[in-house]
Amino acid sequence: MSSTLVYTHAACLNHQPGPHHPESAERLKTVLKTLRAEEFAALEWRDAPMGTREQVELIHTKDFIDEVAQAAPTQGYMPLDGGDTVMSPGSWEAVMRCVGAACAGVDAVLNGDARNVFCATRPCGHHAEPSRAMGFCIFNQAAIAAAYAYEVHKLERVAVVDFDVHHGNGTQAAFYHRPELFYASSHQSPLYPGTGAAAETGVSHNILNIPLPPGCDSTLFRVRIEAGMLPAIREFRPKLMILSTGFDAHRLDPLAALRLEDDDFHWITRELVRIADETCDGRVVSILEGGYSMEGLAGGTRAHVRALMGN
Repeated sequence: MSSTLVYTHAACLNHQPGPHHPESAERLKTVLKTLRAEEFAALEWRDAPMGTREQVELIHTKDFIDEVAQAAPTQGYMPLDGGDTVMSPGSWEAVMRCVGAACAGVDAVLNGDARNVFCATRPCGHHAEPSRAMGFCIFNQAAIAAAYAYEVHKLERVAVVDFDVHHGNGTQAAFYHRPELFYASSHQSPLYPGTGAAAETGVSHNILNIPLPPGCDSTLFRVRIEAGMLPAIREFRPKLMILSTGFDAHRLDPLAALRLEDDDFHWITRELVRIADETCDGRVVSILEGGYSMEGLAGGTRAHVRALMGN
């Protein structure tokens, strides 16, 4: 069994939301270059399969999926929510590879092919709600993976843990009335998309939001995570943990104002892996979300995957 498996696909580079857009193909190129270094020689790599419509329908409405499929252009650009979320000719395959990677990652850890998985894919997904795209996100692959684990693999409890700097409103919306799915998010507040207040707790306290003030540094971040997020996940006792792994809380990120360092991403990953070891045989599927400083993205990725590998 491989310790850590990476799913990626060249098609994810072909999602082109337009010149000067922050969610560029350079992000994924940076991640892949980082993980091709000698220190990650033990990683196993697999091509992400195409996701299926049935998988997407586990979270998104049929009408919305049709809308996205019909919007996919043969040339030029097609905005889905103003200028933030834009499709290009390569976007449909890219986002379906994201879905395929996430679900294949679930299969891999549950079948014993790997202890954990990192999905090096784009575009990100956690802002995509069941019936709309937003915030650079088309389909919500983390939420889809959780629903896939519950519906197809019949797991009793699945947790999505999100430490992207932005609140994953899409994941929260999808899980709010589903007590078998737990969502925990740490995020800067106030900041886009404006959701994620501590009072938003879901139908059975299956939603946990930890808003962090602008300027939050390593010390405050770790205090809040240790006091709130880690105990709540332990209490839920997930049978699988899915991570919405954003690196835009890094101090170098241009789109936000938290002050996290590379080591903070290693620390939170290590703590979450420890809980997964206790509750679900270490089964973790990590999915790349945001991160818009190339230096911060490289450093965060290096720290995160080292922790997944147990280094």
